[in-house]
Parts: sequence; structure tokens; C-alpha cells
Amino acid sequence: MRAASFILPVMSVNLLAISVGNTRTQVGAFIDDKLAGMQHVGNDALETLPAILQELWPGVERGGDAAVYLASVNPRVSERVGEIVIETLRVPVVRIESDVPVAIGRQLDREAIVGEDRLLCAAGAFDRAKVACAVIDAGTAVTVDFVDGAGTFHGGAILPGAQLMLDALHDRTAQLPEVKFDKPDDTIGHNTVQAMRTGAFHGVRGAVRELVEKYAETYQAYPKVIATGGDAETLFKDYDLVEAIVPELLLLGIAATHRHLLESSE
Repeated sequence: MRAASFILPVMSVNLLAISVGNTRTQVGAFIDDKLAGMQHVGNDALETLPAILQELWPGVERGGDAAVYLASVNPRVSERVGEIVIETLRVPVVRIESDVPVAIGRQLDREAIVGEDRLLCAAGAFDRAKVACAVIDAGTAVTVDFVDGAGTFHGGAILPGAQLMLDALHDRTAQLPEVKFDKPDDTIGHNTVQAMRTGAFHGVRGAVRELVEKYAETYQAYPKVIATGGDAETLFKDYDLVEAIVPELLLLGIAATHRHLLESSE
């Protein structure tokens, strides 16, 4: 096992933070430590990325000591995004975990390989809350991770996302239809489509609640529950378990990482 803790300092940053996901790329502009703009582009439409970069970068650059950070869970697309950034802005790209580690303590099995998206969401959550957190990222997969009160990431759980559940039901059965995930119309599904949506919706929510309660039992204190990801709003809006939905959580983790690097280099 290995453990480390970071105390994330308060320091102003000017940063273009880029996160390459499985299906889309997120770009956020931090000016004087505040998220001043955020845009998304589908990974199948990267020809529009230069215009986004040209729109967001000037404000970041004017802030001084500007940097571009790139995080990714999609290596193939990440390489192309990095090339586009360099071609468009003529600035170097700092790659998360390759060039600089995510600013979050870790207590994991020695051989564990954790996606940088999970680490960055954890860093963003702890930087925001400064207390123990359960961090939910609801996308293609759903991760439910735990960060203790010292800012140490302990790992967590990974389960299929709601759409992945529905796709699996269609792909692995003879009669269940292809269904797009959405919030079900009623608690009880009165037709096949609504029954499938109800199962996915409450399946994810139920699994998340069970996991958070188990984390609380283990830690002997209830963590602050923060959610992010493309399905977070649909799944957790007005859900009593979740205290905050933060769409920009991963970008906040990139900003916290850059802030930590600046502080440690002084």
C-alpha cells in the first residue's frame, strides 16, 4: 500500500484545462483561479476545437503565467487533441500524470492503475469541500470514490452507467428494445421501455446510496456527496443523498493540480 497527502493551497491560476473523455472533450478557461468559460466538443467533431481554443485562450493568456493542461481517458483522441492545441496556440501542453501528478493523496494497492479522470474529480471535490467526500462520476460508467478528510483518495467502486445497462439489456436479450436513457415517467414502469428506464435509473441510484452508506460505516463519519458527469443531473437532481452536482468538477481538479505545482515550485 502507498499513502500520501496533499494540502492544496489557495493560489491564483491562469489555465486552459482540457479533458478528453470517451465521447467528448471538455475545455475550461480559468482566469485568476475562476472558471471563466467552459465548452464541449464531440470527439467525432474535433475540427471545431481550434475555434474553441482561439475563443478561450486570449483571456487566459492575459492573466499571466498561463498554461495548458491536458487530461485524458482516451489515448488515441488525446494525441490528436494535443496536436491541435500546439498547432492552434503554439504553446506547450502539460499532460496530467505523465508530466505532473494529480494533486491528491493516494492509498491504493501498489499495482493499482486508476484513471486520471477519477483522480481529478477527487482532487476537485476535496479542493472544493475540504472534508471527506464521496465522489460520483455518472457517465458511460459510474464511479463512486472515497476521499478522506486529509485529502487522500482510497479508490471506490465502478459500475455500468445507466445507458450501458440499457444497451446490455438490448444486446443480450431477444425481445428487449433499444432504449435511450432518461428519467422514467413513473416509479412503476407501465410498459417495457419505462420498465427498463426505471430499472436503470433506480439501479444506479440504489447502488450509489448503498456504497456511500458503506463508506460512511467504514470511515465512521458521513462524507459530503458530490456528483458530476453527463448523467448526473438526470440521476441526482433533487436527490436527498447528493449535496452538490458540479459539472466542471474534473476541470476544478486540473486547476487544483496546477495550483499545487505552482505552490511547490516557489
